[in-house]
Amino acid sequence: MIDILILFCIIKKELTMYGIKKVIQDLFAPYTRPSFGALKPALTKLEKEGCIVSRRTISDGGKQFGYYSITNEGLKYLKQLLTDDITDNPINFSATASIKLCCASILNEEDRVILYHNLKNKALEHKFEAENILNDEYISLDFHQKIVLNQTTCEYQNIVNMIEDLEKNNGSNSK
Repeated sequence: MIDILILFCIIKKELTMYGIKKVIQDLFAPYTRPSFGALKPALTKLEKEGCIVSRRTISDGGKQFGYYSITNEGLKYLKQLLTDDITDNPINFSATASIKLCCASILNEEDRVILYHNLKNKALEHKFEAENILNDEYISLDFHQKIVLNQTTCEYQNIVNMIEDLEKNNGSNSK
């Protein structure tokens, strides 16, 4: 997930680690808040893999800054991350799906179709599992569990509805 965030943030211009953190906060705060302790190793890994390059400068005050920019390999990797299947773990699904959808503008129409298909199918799968638990007469749920599980099915349906809206407008609002 952090790779997606970093690579997306530096598509348009090079940024320092602090700049990357600021853009992540501005664009993705409702879904995640990575610390500098998470960003630094991810930047190092992405640079070793050739997905980003860094440029070092020294300020007038003598402080060293690293500016990061994406490479062609990094752009390919970002597109791959966006279209790869999403985790089977429902606890991470909503945030991951939201982040991937927020980054969909960098994909071509064909790749957006793949992204929408993967996310929609996984949302429907999670919704189906939750509905099965709600409707299983052999599973004894208390009042709170039923309310929460019902809300969960609504959240998955909202994601499906959002993806269907995006599918309708896929070609008209790209990039």
